[in-house]
Amino acid sequence: MESLVIVGASLAGLSAARAARSLGFTGRLVIIGDDHQRPYDRPPLSKDFLAGRIEPADLALETHEEDLDAEWILGTRAVSFDPATRLVHLADGTTVHAAGLVIATGASPRSLPQIAGAANVVSLRTLDDAQKLRTLLRPGRRLVVVGAGFIGAEVASTAHALGLEVTVLEKSPTPLCGPLGSQLGTVVAGLHERAGVELICGAQIADFALADGSVTAVHLAGGRVLPADVVLVGIGAVPNTAWLESSGIELGNGVLCDATGATSIPGVVAVGDCAAWWDPATGRHHRVEHWTGAAQRPAVAVGALLGADPATLPPVKPPYFWSDQYGTRLQFVGDASRADRVAYEHGGPGQESLLAVYYAGDHPVAVLAWNQTRLFCRWRKTIEKLAATAAQPVAA
Repeated sequence: MESLVIVGASLAGLSAARAARSLGFTGRLVIIGDDHQRPYDRPPLSKDFLAGRIEPADLALETHEEDLDAEWILGTRAVSFDPATRLVHLADGTTVHAAGLVIATGASPRSLPQIAGAANVVSLRTLDDAQKLRTLLRPGRRLVVVGAGFIGAEVASTAHALGLEVTVLEKSPTPLCGPLGSQLGTVVAGLHERAGVELICGAQIADFALADGSVTAVHLAGGRVLPADVVLVGIGAVPNTAWLESSGIELGNGVLCDATGATSIPGVVAVGDCAAWWDPATGRHHRVEHWTGAAQRPAVAVGALLGADPATLPPVKPPYFWSDQYGTRLQFVGDASRADRVAYEHGGPGQESLLAVYYAGDHPVAVLAWNQTRLFCRWRKTIEKLAATAAQPVAA
């Protein structure tokens, strides 16, 4: 393979480039990104960076000693890929030949069309977004957060600590119903309440009041009006796959891949937030939108792309994420959708910490910890070991 092109210059793309070189790839390596910035760490954007404790230079993912011998094409996006010619077409009119292609284009925040473009409305995804939001968060201002997912909850926590009056709106019965389930979503709800941040679940937005290009209030169904100086929209993200619609690559909720990241087109793999890998445990494609997935899975995909011995590839680990909110840490590993019950191994609702195990029958399939890092680390190893055992082929 004389050339390897990585489209996407964030953590997943950088991890893919590192994997290629560590596996002995010596050909032309091209990394394309629509952001003008070199790869930077995104989790601190909603926490330490937003609070002013760190600056852009502290977010860099590359080390000073690192040399990937790569060509960087930044500030322009890929608009199409032709598998017949193996050409990636860019928005600036140029093309790049890709004998091998890694798709790492990530995802874009969902927006609210009524207020898109308003001066005081932000969706936090990029460093530019975080810099804008940081200028808006001032003590005494009123912040309305639409969506109580990870981004919404972490920004609410940071803004509350900065002295803002914060209200969080969530349309579901509890925060994080999807990844945690409604029973454990109440734990996150309790974090907001204990901190004195108002959380309104089951919220329905009727309208927005605007003046001079900014949102001044959020009107809820039922008549309540929430004055707003700043609005954060955190209602999830959609995979950046539109540029692949004419490529013949199979798409769904992301780029559909097998269990090693390979797509329906030979010589093309997908990693990161845009990639929907096949999960043998659940029998479905699943996008893992977490830092660890973007850091770990590219080694598997690039190894498969370069023809490495499958036995030498690292195992695909269960999804893992953490979230820092109101001075506490939530940690989760596994897949809550497979569970039929939850058991508390330590603590419980209303206590200062807990560890809950999700079971499918008698088999643990996921674990949530709140302020139980040491106990969680032991359980995480257990969940990963069980997943690795289940993934091993059965001898004939």
